[in-house]
Amino acid sequence: MLLLYLSLLLLALAVHGVRKRFRYWEDRRVPYVTPTFPTGNLRGFGRKFHIFTIMERCYKQLKGKGPFGGIFMYTNPAALALDLDFVKNVLVKDFQYFEDRSFYYNEKDDPLEAHLVALEGTRWKNLRSKVTPIFSSGKMKMMFPTMIRVANDLSRLLIKEIEEEKNIEMKEILARYTTDVIGNCAFGVDCNSLYNPEAEFRQMGKKAFTFRFLKVLIAQQFREIARALHVTFFDSDVTNFFLKVVKDTVEYREKNNVQQNDFMSLLMQLKDPGPESDESKNQQGYLSIEEIAAQAFMFFLAGFETSSTTMSFCLYELSVNAKLQERARESVLLSIEKHGSMNYDAIRDMQFLEQCINESLRKYPPIASLPRTVTRNYPVPDSDGVVLRRGTTMVIPIYAIHHDSEYYPDPETYDPDRFNPDQVSQRNPFCFIPFGGGPRTCIGLRFGMMQIRIGLAILLKHFRFTVSSKTVVPLQISPNDLVLSFKGGLWLKLEKL
Repeated sequence: MLLLYLSLLLLALAVHGVRKRFRYWEDRRVPYVTPTFPTGNLRGFGRKFHIFTIMERCYKQLKGKGPFGGIFMYTNPAALALDLDFVKNVLVKDFQYFEDRSFYYNEKDDPLEAHLVALEGTRWKNLRSKVTPIFSSGKMKMMFPTMIRVANDLSRLLIKEIEEEKNIEMKEILARYTTDVIGNCAFGVDCNSLYNPEAEFRQMGKKAFTFRFLKVLIAQQFREIARALHVTFFDSDVTNFFLKVVKDTVEYREKNNVQQNDFMSLLMQLKDPGPESDESKNQQGYLSIEEIAAQAFMFFLAGFETSSTTMSFCLYELSVNAKLQERARESVLLSIEKHGSMNYDAIRDMQFLEQCINESLRKYPPIASLPRTVTRNYPVPDSDGVVLRRGTTMVIPIYAIHHDSEYYPDPETYDPDRFNPDQVSQRNPFCFIPFGGGPRTCIGLRFGMMQIRIGLAILLKHFRFTVSSKTVVPLQISPNDLVLSFKGGLWLKLEKL
């Protein structure tokens, strides 16, 4: 009987705790979306709905009620940004209160997780300052010939493929293209996944993305418990593979004095040179081999999936809009004619193609929402004394903002003219944030956009794309992937020009 009373008491305490937790925003007079136990406002997440669907629904329910609203990720309260001025505060103006990205990582069990995207505080600041020069426009220009070479391989592969079959599944081929580009540029390794889909680099890249967004989100919400349980995002064979690639590459280049125009050579300039005092190493900002591997791994993961899905969405829209496709192709051909070849300046001068890419990023942002952590108590401006407490998760709903009719009339229509210079100049810049913004904006923005431009320019120059009997129209989004992506692939019909 005593055991029964104790059980009932514990149950009553738990129920009371959850109810108190769910009154968090009400007690602070902040408008919020009513939660349900145990998922809070995430009911159906990962099974029926992608996170963008849930955040957009909350955004629409709360918009106009304040600069931000309250939501619940399971039993944890989180703040959802609703106003563009408030978004600017979070990302730029009051960045010192929102420095951390709120990404879970477990460096102890997997050194590859301690990369620039996840690190926090002083470690992030120091590392960011070290690697920022690697992504300058000058460094991108150095890597341009490698990207063009891989893009030409892509074209040759497709010419061969359409001799046998006109209907091609493009999403996988584009992922192999970006794998080869980044494998070459980040690791200095010729992956050859375009011609060999079973190449180890491609298989390990795919395996690295087999984790589910649900696992990511739960780990983020209960970090200490996840670390105590040794939760990591990547299988040990993935970690061991990429660590070995980096160690072998660095050892070979040091032994043979090899210099290449890629990220690896630039990262090696930051490598720990050997036996010196720890104080001396810290002052000079050296990286360990594990830290170098983590950054190269981050460049690879952040670049190949987001870039290939952006290219896929763009090709899908141009395939169902023949007139837009012809305008994009004309933009490519005129720029090549103007500059004499498909060189670096020509790629940067393809204005309408750039508009198509930006409209694809608006309609299908690869990362649908952007998390931040409140790093110290933040008095919300013009809010009658509301304070966001240290440790609170802040969510910027990128997809919802990009689909807000206040900023983009008829937002479900694909219209690249939204991004002609005149229209862009009339909009608040914080209504288009596919790469984030402020000091923690995506460091690989230039690189990602360059490989997207090159790949699409080569494809439009050599092929016409149309929908086929296998094309799913309208397209469907996979509900449980971290990066916004197609469900069931992208089948298109190709015609060589």
